[in-house]
Amino acid sequence: MPQLRDAFRREKEAQREIDIRVQQEAMRTTEEEAGFIQSILKEVSTRYRDQIASAGLEIPEELNTEIRKTVSALCGLITADYETKRRVERLAMANITGLGAITPYMQDPEVTEIVVQRWNNIVIERKGRIERVEAAFMNEDHLRNIIGRIVQPIGRTINIQSPMVDARLTDGSRVNATIPPVTPDGATLTIRKFSGDALTGDDYLRLGTLDEKMLVFLSKCVEGRISVIVSGGTNTGKTTLLNMLSGFIPRDELIITVEDSCELNLHQPNVRRMETRGVSQVGQGETIGAVTIQDLVRNSLRMRPDRLIVGEIRDHTIVDMMTAMSTGHEGSMSTVHANSPRNLVSSRMPILYGMNTKMPFSEASQAIQITEALQLIVQLEHLKNGKRVISHITHVAGLDRDNRIILNDIFRYDPLQQTHYATGYIPESILKRLAEKEISLSRLVFEQRSPEEPA
Repeated sequence: MPQLRDAFRREKEAQREIDIRVQQEAMRTTEEEAGFIQSILKEVSTRYRDQIASAGLEIPEELNTEIRKTVSALCGLITADYETKRRVERLAMANITGLGAITPYMQDPEVTEIVVQRWNNIVIERKGRIERVEAAFMNEDHLRNIIGRIVQPIGRTINIQSPMVDARLTDGSRVNATIPPVTPDGATLTIRKFSGDALTGDDYLRLGTLDEKMLVFLSKCVEGRISVIVSGGTNTGKTTLLNMLSGFIPRDELIITVEDSCELNLHQPNVRRMETRGVSQVGQGETIGAVTIQDLVRNSLRMRPDRLIVGEIRDHTIVDMMTAMSTGHEGSMSTVHANSPRNLVSSRMPILYGMNTKMPFSEASQAIQITEALQLIVQLEHLKNGKRVISHITHVAGLDRDNRIILNDIFRYDPLQQTHYATGYIPESILKRLAEKEISLSRLVFEQRSPEEPA
């Protein structure tokens, strides 16, 4: 009997180790497991089709528990070893009530982005770095089914007529999906996860994105209604920084945010959020028209905002935004994709102005409008080590004799010394505007220091 008890105990310990391993590891489905899973999915679909369809991605806890018991019972009937049964149970549940292979990464707070390049090729971004993962969907059809489960509850469709879709999950995460023919190698899925915990100024200091003088300067500028464009390349954190800066807006102001998908998380009491809408099908042959960023910006100006916060400008909406900034909506903010402050004003913004074919602007008139509307450019950079930093805070200081926009850096980041420093330039016109609003800012903030000197 003691030998029997010892054997039983060893078996239970081995099973506990398997349970822990199965729950923690990223799993790639084997052919044998895929067959088991397909059988289980077929049985569960037959029993719970209506409940799962009506629930969408938010499976109620009671239904989830019932499905889990059913899956566990079905796994018990499989002719396989204990580990295979546990793997099949976990994978089946992820396919039924989760997002398949990417479910654990959606639950991992350190993962910020998930990119399914193909059903068997998945990468994630963790702590600013891209990682290849072993997890994979069972096949192309499996990935497409998951995409369908994501977009169906929010009234979006993806098919050969509409092979691309942008959507937002209920937790705020942004989703983009494509299928052939636009991606001929197969369906793709990109999810940029939404963090409910917005980064604060202190968080940015801790991360080394900026230093204390820069944070003080930016907070005073936002409070004093200095208009700002946050500039940066792809995945540099423009929207996240815009959200942090928006936190310095006084609580008594009326704010309107305009975004493709609502990501900004402002805590002031007077915030109205606006979100674009793509063309969507509502019936046989019936569609609802799109509502663009430009439509929303133009309408928002009739809604009596003190400030307008636009998530991103990437077309001729730039004209409406610059007009708003210079005609009573000072302190408005947005983001634009550009590689440097000079690239922003000399290349990117002229390209955006050029999309405005109904009312063309000459180069001189563009420059005049930009300098009348915009005072600050905050440039973000994503370093090779995964760190994101503000590389420039730049004053839009006016025009030279050739109508070329004058840019003066106030703060910069030195990549060799890995530190921020003040250039010594003092933006007198900004200080004057802050003084008019009775906002004080010490000139010591601009005290010049070479990157080699200690802060």
